[in-house]
Amino acid sequence: MPEGPELHLASLFVNRKCDGVVFTGPVRKSEVSKSPDVPFTCEAYRITATSRGKEVKLTLTPMKSDDPKRRAKSGEADQPIDVVFRFGMSGFFRFTTEDELPKHAHLRFYSTEKPCRVLSFVDARRFGKWVPSGTWQADRGPCIMFEYQRFRENVVSHLSERAFDRPICEVLLNQKYFNGIGNYLRAEILFRLNIPPFVAARSVLEGLESEDFCEDEKAVKNGITNAKTSDRTQKERVKEEAGDLLRLCHTVPLEVVNQGGLSSGKGYDPEKADYTDFRAWLQCYYVDGMKSIRDHNGRTMWFTGDPGPMAPKDSKSPKAKKRAKKEVDHDYTAKKKGARSRSQSKTKGKKVIKQETKTPKKEKVARPKEAGSKLRTKTETNTPQHEKRSTGRGKKGSSAQPTTAGAQRRSARVTRQNSK
Repeated sequence: MPEGPELHLASLFVNRKCDGVVFTGPVRKSEVSKSPDVPFTCEAYRITATSRGKEVKLTLTPMKSDDPKRRAKSGEADQPIDVVFRFGMSGFFRFTTEDELPKHAHLRFYSTEKPCRVLSFVDARRFGKWVPSGTWQADRGPCIMFEYQRFRENVVSHLSERAFDRPICEVLLNQKYFNGIGNYLRAEILFRLNIPPFVAARSVLEGLESEDFCEDEKAVKNGITNAKTSDRTQKERVKEEAGDLLRLCHTVPLEVVNQGGLSSGKGYDPEKADYTDFRAWLQCYYVDGMKSIRDHNGRTMWFTGDPGPMAPKDSKSPKAKKRAKKEVDHDYTAKKKGARSRSQSKTKGKKVIKQETKTPKKEKVARPKEAGSKLRTKTETNTPQHEKRSTGRGKKGSSAQPTTAGAQRRSARVTRQNSK
């Protein structure tokens, strides 16, 4: 999911690509999108962008014209309008020619150029949203990157609220206080500070102050004298710098912006970007050797060491959970199904062997009629000993055999006597 750094890079991308470009006509929405239409039509307007936490605002500004006929056109906008975007799981901006329009371009702004170019909001999973004539979402806190002082004050002044009873890893995703922090940022921040993810947030944050005295520029700006910090030893100040979670919530996202953004010369294009440097920058998130379990909200938390006393009780060992996720939840290929069926056959092998060993006994009991018929055929052709072991029906059938045999012997004696 795009987090604060990615949305800021998106705003920089829009400003760079749309600088000097004139857009025209209505803002067009795809047929499949359920987001609202943007009621804006203008013959000539410009686009600029700003970001705040996990939101991006596009400002559409009509260009003034001295032509009275042009101004008299009905239905055209004459005032700027803001469109606020939230990227969801997969949203981003693209700037292409009309012929290269991406498949999932759900909101499009067309330029006056020939050939025409299009700024589009692309979202394959369609979790992203936009709000025409919108403002920054009211229940989101100050931006962690560009409203740092307000961000610190907002967190420190609300530590008594129940939200901070929860584990620190879950509170870091609360956009009311940490606007811009997401899954990979919380893992990296807690890893650097060696803080177990499932400890109470209040216990981690209650020792921090609303102002960051370790930033020299901030101290000069606010007119803070050195008297407040003169009684602190150098070791105490270093310890504060190393353990200030709120500061890392500000500096770590800026590292991502500087490391993978426009300053590196790679630009911003999620479909074509090279994430090699970003993966090398990660120290904890999806890194080999790290542990992972799901928090109480079902979000995967990456960490090392002890998870902390507030970890979910039903959480399994990280490695076992990771395997189950890959084999059961997300992989439904024929290859995986075949492997699963083979593993099931192996587990049932012992039962199959037991059944095979028991089948001879079951056949003797289950087929008395067939056994009896076989015995009867043997008594008729071979030995009379099987007559005693035959069933009741066999005995009745064999009782008629001696009478016929005796009659035949008597008739044979009569014929011999007559012949004499």
